[in-house]
Formats: sequence, C-alpha cells, structure tokens
Amino acid sequence: MLMNNWFETYSSHPFEPFTLSHWTVLILFLAGILFILISAGQMAKKPQLSLYMRIFLFTCLLVSEVSYQIWAVTNGVWSMALYIPFHLCGVASIIGMITLVTYHPKLIKLNYFIGIIPALIALITPDLLYDYHHFRFWKFFLHHMAIIWTSLFLVVTTGVRITWRTTVKAYLWLVVYGVIVGMINTALDANYMYLDRPPGANTPLDYIGDGIWYYLNLGVIALCVFVLMKLLYRPFKKKFSSKS
Repeated sequence: MLMNNWFETYSSHPFEPFTLSHWTVLILFLAGILFILISAGQMAKKPQLSLYMRIFLFTCLLVSEVSYQIWAVTNGVWSMALYIPFHLCGVASIIGMITLVTYHPKLIKLNYFIGIIPALIALITPDLLYDYHHFRFWKFFLHHMAIIWTSLFLVVTTGVRITWRTTVKAYLWLVVYGVIVGMINTALDANYMYLDRPPGANTPLDYIGDGIWYYLNLGVIALCVFVLMKLLYRPFKKKFSSKS
C-alpha cells in the first residue's frame, strides 16, 4: 500500500523537516562527504579509483535529472515555468556532469562556488512535499547530495587553484546569469533561482526583505558566500588534497 503513490503527484505521507527520514538522509550525506575527504589522496593518486567515483557521481546526477523530467511528463505537470533546470542547483548539476567527463579547470572552479552552498541549503531546508514513501523524496536528496559530492570531489582530487580572481569571475558570472534568468522569469511567469520570491519552504530567503531590498540582499548574500568559500578553500585543500 505504501508504494501505490510512489511515482504519482499525490502522496498521503507529507514531508516534515528534521524527522527520522530527514535525519537519515543527512547522515548519509555526511558519510559521503567523509568518504570523499578521507579517500581524496588515494583517488588523486589512483586514476582507476577516481574513475569509479566519477562514473558513480555522473550516474547519480544524470539519473536524478532525467527521472525528474520523466516524472513530470508522465504525470502531466511538466511546464517551462517549473521544470527547466535554471535553478543554481540545476545548473550545477549539468556543469557537474560535463566537468566529470572533461575535468575542465574553469568548470571545476565555477562548480565549487555554485554547487555546494545552494544544494546544502536545499538539503537542510527542503522545498519538498513528499516523505520517503515517494520517488520525489529520493530524487531530491540524492540529486542535491550528488551535486555537493561532485563539487567537493572535483576540488580535492585535482590541482585546480581557487584565487581571488577566480572568486570575482565566478561572482560576475552569477550576476550575469541572474539577469538572464530574471528576464526568463518575466517571460515565463516563473521563479527560477528564487529571484522573484522565496521558495515555499522556510529558508533564510524569507528574512531578507521585499522588492528592491530582496534583490540587493540576494546579491550581498551571494557575495558573502563566495568570499567565505574562497577563505575556506586554502585550509580545506591543504588538509585533504595531496596536490595542494
């Protein structure tokens, strides 16, 4: 009976934050983080081990994104205003897949900034209707965990350096992308990147004001996050990567 609504739009088991199911996936997420950090040196030295991890992460990202689109189409709820991967996590997922294949240094750097904090916030404060009895629960958490795991894996197993110049470039890219997405939102009556309003879940975006203050505070928060990521990079890389 629990599986009757597993792939439908309805579920009689709504998600509640910080219940057993939520804590379980957060513990699984942290276990994945620890595995990547502990194994970083070995994966950096052993191409075959690194390749297995790349295949695993790529598969997680691809299956998550494709199955999400299939779910929306199958249930007749797909729309351009909701299901195009224009959110930062969606972009980080796509860039992550490309980077796992190409190992392009610029993409590794960009994914470091856009792939960790947004997905981490999503894991802690999920904008989610379904508990573990439903497909969307597993898709949501696996997808966001894999986004962070991928960003982390790419940084600690390569010789890429994050500089202040890198930070400024990544932030400017985000601003330009935000302007483009803002125009897309207007055309589609959408809310990609949550530029028009906060998500339905209770998140820090609920407390940053309205109107012009909402946009200004979004920009300031993003800048502070990028600076924090830069400050954390050196000690983090030095401790866990054999290539720093």
